[in-house]
Amino acid sequence: MSTARMARFHTLTVSSLHRETVDSIVIGFVIPPALRADYAFIQGQYLTLKVFVNGEELRRSYSICSSPLDPDELRIAVKRVEGGRASTALVEKLQPGMTVEVMTPMGNFHTLLHTANRKHYVCFAGGSGITPILSIIKTVLRAEPNSRLTLFYGNTDADRIIFRSKLEELKQKHADRLGVHHILTFGKDEDMLFNGLITVEKASALTSRFVQDNTDTEYFICGPEPMMVNVSEALEKLGVDKKRIHIELFTSPVSSDVKKDEPKPVEAGAFNGVAEVKVIMDGREHLLKIPANGDAVLDAALDAGLDVPYACKGAVCCTCKARVVEGKVEMDMNYALTDDEVADGYVLTCQTHPRSANVTIDYDQH
Repeated sequence: MSTARMARFHTLTVSSLHRETVDSIVIGFVIPPALRADYAFIQGQYLTLKVFVNGEELRRSYSICSSPLDPDELRIAVKRVEGGRASTALVEKLQPGMTVEVMTPMGNFHTLLHTANRKHYVCFAGGSGITPILSIIKTVLRAEPNSRLTLFYGNTDADRIIFRSKLEELKQKHADRLGVHHILTFGKDEDMLFNGLITVEKASALTSRFVQDNTDTEYFICGPEPMMVNVSEALEKLGVDKKRIHIELFTSPVSSDVKKDEPKPVEAGAFNGVAEVKVIMDGREHLLKIPANGDAVLDAALDAGLDVPYACKGAVCCTCKARVVEGKVEMDMNYALTDDEVADGYVLTCQTHPRSANVTIDYDQH
């Protein structure tokens, strides 16, 4: 089993800042030569930033909008969220020359690219969900000359379309390989298919009209949760293999009825004591005692002073991913790991509780 490098924060300097729309910005970071390997990324991945608001440390993940084929500058997009402390601070206060604590790239929102591929990438984006998809589009256009892409992009109105000019530029340059279709909530297009919200019916109609080939097709979905649920349902009804549907979440689904401060109760007859949990990180072992009905492994490790990686603590990113190599555990929620990863022993430690007296969790196998 090969191991990947551990996610780490480094101090990066803001090299550029561009206002994309009235409530969104694009931030560029200069990557020192010594850190180039650490910040090498795959299209579709994200960065986690430490943002300090009134002395409180907030961690927020933002997708990379640049392509790994353009290594000179690493760029992310940040859209101000109503009531969002971190996004508001970044959009209103950040300036070129300032420094930010930035974690190395993470995320599984991608598929392997190869110059010989002849694929059709169908992307559904909503609002700032365009950010990782733009990185995918730019990279596929250059890395796979025989592949093509179709983008369905939902926004409230034309003024809210992030990367509108860049998408138009790419569409004109690659007219035979890139199709871009805007769906506006308050649109006035003669074709009603391009007006309103992206419902199950609309997603199905868009797919049926514009994805009629029998080529090797991959689907990427990123945006507000209702839209992603609708598109996923439509694709599954159309018979699309789930393994070809890639979804990127940054907030826990609103339908979840599991609260973070209420651990999942232990079933009667199951292990209900205090487990000895061995945490392996950077080749070193740390022994923790964690009650079966107590804190998640991540929280216990943080309380013990371990610098374990995390971002959302909401089961939607893979930053705290580790592998269980001994013992039994149970996760409260999981919106990030695939079925194959779970079967291979991987867990989100922010959601993981011991279910046997001895557990070993290896962060080096992430």
